[in-house]
Amino acid sequence: MGVGMDSCVLPTRHRGYYLVQTTDFFYPLVDDPYLQGKIACANVLSDLYAMGVSECDNMLMLLGISNEMTQQQRAVVAPQMIKGFNDLCKEAGSSVNGGQSVLNPWFIIGGVASAVCSKDEFIMPDQAVAGDVIVLTKPVGTQIAVNAHQWLEQPKYWSMIEKVITKETVVQAYNASMYSMARLNRSAAKLMHKYESHGATDVTGFGILGHLRNLASNQKQDVSLCIHTLPVFGGMFAAAEAAASAPDGINFKLKEGFSAETSGGLMVCISKEKAQGFCEELQALDGVPAWIIGDVLPGNKTASIKPDVKIIEVENTSLPPYSQ
Repeated sequence: MGVGMDSCVLPTRHRGYYLVQTTDFFYPLVDDPYLQGKIACANVLSDLYAMGVSECDNMLMLLGISNEMTQQQRAVVAPQMIKGFNDLCKEAGSSVNGGQSVLNPWFIIGGVASAVCSKDEFIMPDQAVAGDVIVLTKPVGTQIAVNAHQWLEQPKYWSMIEKVITKETVVQAYNASMYSMARLNRSAAKLMHKYESHGATDVTGFGILGHLRNLASNQKQDVSLCIHTLPVFGGMFAAAEAAASAPDGINFKLKEGFSAETSGGLMVCISKEKAQGFCEELQALDGVPAWIIGDVLPGNKTASIKPDVKIIEVENTSLPPYSQ
């Protein structure tokens, strides 16, 4: 099968069974070490979920503990981060059995997720056809939400956005994005089979358009993928625009589709007739909305965002806290 976009998909020596595997790690981006552990676990597992694999057989944990922290700080932070990672792994129906821990200057957490599957348990991300639509399962704007929250204590940066957003909205967006990042895409992976998805990818560090371009380039048919709608955490679009236009500002390139995300949603190519049912059932299962954000068109395996892309302000208080 070669290499999948989000996970490798390799035939094993046992006829009819494949190894679907992925690895990922990154640095902490939220203040709560327990939720950071959950976010790291969710981020790793999303690569399996993007392949339609809803069952992970084993997880390895990769942990770098900062030697620049005091012993007391390490004694508090490391166990909480490990617990968050383990707890979400258990919720995903898997467990951590091994890994590697090291001392180094940076705190790092991540893992390796592995699943042994028959061919009907995964969906290769190359089956999109013209007439399909693209569904997104989480809002974008996590990078802006995390940065804006940090800027509350950094007057130089807060001054760039204070005219377009309140501190209360920043806190709400930060909390909503934090819980969103800690939420599994597992239900979406299961529904990809029920609604006969033609492929998917998750939205992480390359931004929504970066990942859509990867998805487009892997298609078997001559199609292009076009985004017409961007659901964004409340207030974060205005904050991103203000930060970009400020003197010596920061351009997150949110509207252009290149703002980095962490543990974002899945972008799923699915027939137009089945997309609404997918969205409605996902909301019933997870209690959060999904959106039809784009179209699969005849084309040359490229991806784009419409110049007049519609921005949906997702109410931060409408996204329930991730309480498990």
